[in-house]
Amino acid sequence: MISHGKDVKILTGSSNPELANKIASKMGLALSKAEVSTFADGEKNVSIYETVRGSDVFLVQSTCNPVNDNLMEMLVMIDALKRASAGRITAVMPYFGYARQDRKSKPRDPISAKLVANLITCAGADRVLTMDLHADQIQGFFDIPVDNLKGSTVFLNYFSQKYAAIRDNTVVVSPDVGSVKRARSFAQKLDMPLAIVDKRRPAPNVSEVTNIIGDVRGKHAILLDDMVDTGGSLCNAANALVKVGGALSVSACASHGVLSGPALQRIEDSVLEEVLFLDTIPPKPGTEAITDKIKYLTVSDLFADAIERIFAEISVSKLFN
Repeated sequence: MISHGKDVKILTGSSNPELANKIASKMGLALSKAEVSTFADGEKNVSIYETVRGSDVFLVQSTCNPVNDNLMEMLVMIDALKRASAGRITAVMPYFGYARQDRKSKPRDPISAKLVANLITCAGADRVLTMDLHADQIQGFFDIPVDNLKGSTVFLNYFSQKYAAIRDNTVVVSPDVGSVKRARSFAQKLDMPLAIVDKRRPAPNVSEVTNIIGDVRGKHAILLDDMVDTGGSLCNAANALVKVGGALSVSACASHGVLSGPALQRIEDSVLEEVLFLDTIPPKPGTEAITDKIKYLTVSDLFADAIERIFAEISVSKLFN
């Protein structure tokens, strides 16, 4: 017997309504009627126009730019749902902001990812559904269940078809040592070898390639990362693979296209042939005017399946493969 809620309701904040609509459509549902507004002084206000009493509510909200506004909006919506007697509230966060601040790298640093986890829990969320946390251990920052879906599963079909005829001459590349586990799993599923870009970070959002581990000469390379922010690391790695490693071509994929500052222009000016992102973060307006190298794949199927499984109390682990 399912005791957590009588039915499923999907709500969305203002950060990624297109993805929320796609998820609801995949499930044969309509988005629940709600409105988020902003007072003159910048405070967020939420109005929910249908009953959620006893329902299993899934709130879709990526905490992308503007990060603090979207985070506060989600917290206010969770509070409203809790006070409206929702049966269970799941914060569906395709992109989890503040995830890179997951440890103290120097004295007196905050661990902001833990703070955000506490805020979400205190607001009244009963569980979290997200994708490709920057560090898997962030799941342990929460005192509620967390399902961390893997975006690489969405890329598998695309690249297995694209490189089917030249699979033996293609290599998966990890952009840094920290992403080796993710890239190795991806390479094994594609039945391709693995290479690693060794880099150092002299300052935040600044990277320098020091070495390439593995053979990429005369091969087509696929760079796999969890996110692209300013694009410096990705473009530097791609340029090094071609100019130093001798790769024939470089494509890239990442779950989250943050694309801050000069990222779009850097991608356009780089040797990258194409860059694939998932729609966990909506495309930046004007992207096509700057570069035509970027393509988006949707994660709506994966999230819709996960929501159905959570509601039916079926294991979600199948979706990790």
